[in-house]
Amino acid sequence: MALSPEMQLRYWAIAALILALVLWALGPALLPFVTGAAIAYFLNPLVTRLTALGLPRPLAVTALMASALGIIVLAFLLIVPAVVAQAVQFTETAPELLRGLQETVSARFPDVAAFENALDTSLIKLGEAIRDRGAVLAEGVWRSVSGLVSVVVFLIITPVVAFYLMLDWPRVVAGADDLLPRQHAPTIRGLAADIDGAIAGFVRGQVTVCLILAAYYATALGLVGLQFGLAIGVVAGLISFIPYIGAIVGGVLAIGVALWQFWGMPASIGAVVVIFAIGQVLEGNILVPRIVGNSVRLHPVWLLFAVSAFGMLFGFTGMLIAVPVAASVGVLVRFGLAQYQSSALYQSSTLSAESRDDAQP
Repeated sequence: MALSPEMQLRYWAIAALILALVLWALGPALLPFVTGAAIAYFLNPLVTRLTALGLPRPLAVTALMASALGIIVLAFLLIVPAVVAQAVQFTETAPELLRGLQETVSARFPDVAAFENALDTSLIKLGEAIRDRGAVLAEGVWRSVSGLVSVVVFLIITPVVAFYLMLDWPRVVAGADDLLPRQHAPTIRGLAADIDGAIAGFVRGQVTVCLILAAYYATALGLVGLQFGLAIGVVAGLISFIPYIGAIVGGVLAIGVALWQFWGMPASIGAVVVIFAIGQVLEGNILVPRIVGNSVRLHPVWLLFAVSAFGMLFGFTGMLIAVPVAASVGVLVRFGLAQYQSSALYQSSTLSAESRDDAQP
């Protein structure tokens, strides 16, 4: 017996609710599995290309996992400690930096002397807040990372999950396809292909763009001798998946530090400004069009909401799945709008308006 659309919608809503409750209840426990699935999804196209060249799938998966783990270990040994050290140093230096900025502003712009006390108090409080919050954040991160059992479980389970998912990816996809309701299987397959295209275009492409920009900003700021340049450059690159946010945050931090460090050296300050201007040109005109493409339509406000909402509800696991879910919801919304515009409800309204226009003399 065929189910009515209302009953089908009810079942799908119940399934979505159960999934949300599972994520909420088991978020920390699911983190290594979600991370492993994300790694498998990210690397699967490379496995497919290697198998197309004649390499056996187990060998292709093993080679890619070994390469990925080598890159991750190298990054954690060489890059991550330096970035964390600079970030902690920045939070500790923030009061002195802002106090120096206040003195410079007061000396260079005497017209604001009337507001000196309020400005001084505000900047000092802001610097102390950054230092205190930074210390709390560093302590929390260290406490989380230093949990030996959790770290060991994460480091062991994540690559194992990624390895076996990549190895069995064709069977996983075929098994999921067998579970689709036969009546709607063609429509769901089409939506799944669109969702895969959106996620692949945005997530895979944007991750590549973020890594390129992080390397560019960190290297360029380091070459001009900017203090905390490595940390600022990495942060600016990694959050650039939200258009303009990475450049704004990184630019404000870098230019603020440059004004404090290079005051009286306009060439050095201008070099920092030029670095971020080139980064914006590189991102908007070369990297994003060529790597991400113009077909992925994800509004920055929607991304911000998705990351904030999922992070608040499901923790770090939610933040990890926020962008794929946002891309999927975008595809489903566009599909729903297309169905509405082709429905009798929309068409009848259009026809009624046209009939009224025709009936007027």
